[in-house]
Formats: sequence, C-alpha cells, structure tokens
Amino acid sequence: VGFPHDIKGQGIYAFVTLKLGIERSEELRKELVAHVRKEIGPIATPDKIHFTDGLPKTRSGKIMRRILKKIASGDIHDFGDTSTLADPGIVDELVRGRQ
Repeated sequence: VGFPHDIKGQGIYAFVTLKLGIERSEELRKELVAHVRKEIGPIATPDKIHFTDGLPKTRSGKIMRRILKKIASGDIHDFGDTSTLADPGIVDELVRGRQ
C-alpha cells in the first residue's frame, strides 16, 4: 500500500505473510526487494516490508486495505468500522509490528 514519503511523495509499504516453515530475516527482506526490482523494476521497490502472520480480512475473505493504509501511514487511532473483521486481533498485531 502507499504511505506518505518525505522525498518521493508516496512510498510502498509491503505487508508480507510467510508460508509455514519460512523464517523472517533480514536476508529474506533483501531477497524480496531484489526480486521486485528485477521482476517489476526499481520504481516498484518496497520502502518498508512488514512481516506479519495475517492480514485484516472480512468474514468473506476480503482484505481491508483501508486499515493497511492507515497503519502504513501511522494513523493508528481510528480504523472506522471494524465489525466485519474475521479476526479483530490482527489489527493490534499489525500496529505493534509497524516499522
């Protein structure tokens, strides 16, 4: 998702969920950045990578991108209506892990 960036105007904040057995590491972070640069191009390089166990999804499985945008931009006080979240605890986890 996009977030305010002092130099570029908008930066890329990537929320990444990992498969079971894959460990979070700085090496993996660098590999992800290199992969995006190679496959898509330097313009799409994520400025921040946030490893997480889950994403804020509704009970029907849709990702609530507005919550991700608020967390990425640092606006962590009012997420609006979250009554449709399948797991409301994931929002707190994302806020705690914010870079």
